[in-house]
Amino acid sequence: MYLDYATILAYALAMAGLGWWGMRQARTRDDFLLAGRRLGPTLYLGTLSAVVLGGASTLGSVRLGYQYGISGLWLVFMLGLGIMTLSLAFAPQIARMRVFTVTQILEQRYQASSRLMGGVVMIGYDLMVAVTATIAIGSVTEVMFGIPRIPAILSGGGLVIFYSVIGGMWSLTLTDIVQFVIMTVGIFGVLLPTSVNGAGGLETMRASLPADFFELGAIGLDTIGAYFLLYFFGALIGQDIWQRLFTARSERVVRYAGLASGVYCIFYGAACALIGAAARLLLPELEVAENAFAELTRSVLPSGLRGLVAAAALAAIMSTASACLLAAATVLKEDVYSRFLRRGGDRHLADSRWITLALGLVMLLLSYLVNDVIAGLSIAYNLLVSGLLVPILGALLWRRASVQGAMAGMLLGCLTVVALMIFDGLAANTPIYYGLAANFLSFVGVSLMTPAAPSLSVGE
Repeated sequence: MYLDYATILAYALAMAGLGWWGMRQARTRDDFLLAGRRLGPTLYLGTLSAVVLGGASTLGSVRLGYQYGISGLWLVFMLGLGIMTLSLAFAPQIARMRVFTVTQILEQRYQASSRLMGGVVMIGYDLMVAVTATIAIGSVTEVMFGIPRIPAILSGGGLVIFYSVIGGMWSLTLTDIVQFVIMTVGIFGVLLPTSVNGAGGLETMRASLPADFFELGAIGLDTIGAYFLLYFFGALIGQDIWQRLFTARSERVVRYAGLASGVYCIFYGAACALIGAAARLLLPELEVAENAFAELTRSVLPSGLRGLVAAAALAAIMSTASACLLAAATVLKEDVYSRFLRRGGDRHLADSRWITLALGLVMLLLSYLVNDVIAGLSIAYNLLVSGLLVPILGALLWRRASVQGAMAGMLLGCLTVVALMIFDGLAANTPIYYGLAANFLSFVGVSLMTPAAPSLSVGE
């Protein structure tokens, strides 16, 4: 195990060192929040992919593969499809927008109160995703190395907070590139071939596993539909993803590197689902399916490679945690603090760092209260999609949208989804279906009965 510990320690030191290097690049507000808006295709591809493929995507897809086989890919497939659609359909508007947050679009089209309400929902979404990633850090290290969950969360989450606070988006970009390489090698180069070969190869897996493990629809059309609404549309409007799009230096980078990132995500999801299916054959008696990734890694890999794959998992997890932490801090800083509490204070870099640190501490605290990464992700995406999808797309695409319609849609969508999560449970599919329906119907109905808001100028 000493070699594994040394690998993880080297990874942690590298992340801290890159964070320190990023701090030296982050001299302005644009540098801290958007890496100066000058990333080229290589940096952009790596950082966008690393953001999307976090703890829930990696551990969650392996878990779904363990339970349902290859159809466990649908969660990440929808995220990848959303990235491709966003990059191809909205690249011109995104490249010309000189904003810092998605919800600034709401104020440009509607009014200031819609930006505030949307900002609160977006903060809740990004903070919840960061929490699920932090929980995943504890899950991986506890199972693989026997480190208790709480110290693992504090150390891993503390490292994320450190490099996010000191260097902002520049630190995240530099660490994401290293994390992207590690997770690619760890998943595609090590764990996937080792686990499939250990299970006897694909033919043995087909013969030994339940027949529906190699059917794409085994997880159920209802769940696939819910994943489409949650993760496809969530990828279209999430601040963590849009903030990465704002870092690109041109429309061409957004379009083509974003398309490549979406394709990569789909292959990554398929690989994780196949790893989960192999784990079902190799470790058939697991009591907690969520531990399939860590238990498989500990069981089939020798020392050294085990540390590399653990680093790959932590790389994926920490990238999402840091991205969503900075995204939540950016929205809180730009859409709440600077816009409504301290007008004119938007250029103070120290404010961004203090707000990021405060939200990081909240992230650690909340990590004690949520245990299931898929449930935590469902809470986040339920709120995001049911609250903001229709008003944001309406601001971009529908001339008849009104201020009153946007406010009604956000309010009723959020109230509906919260109520159904309480009564039907966090794992139910009903919250997203009815929450999105309530948002859409109220947005369209109220907009048709009230004066239209002025058209959005994407060049602002």
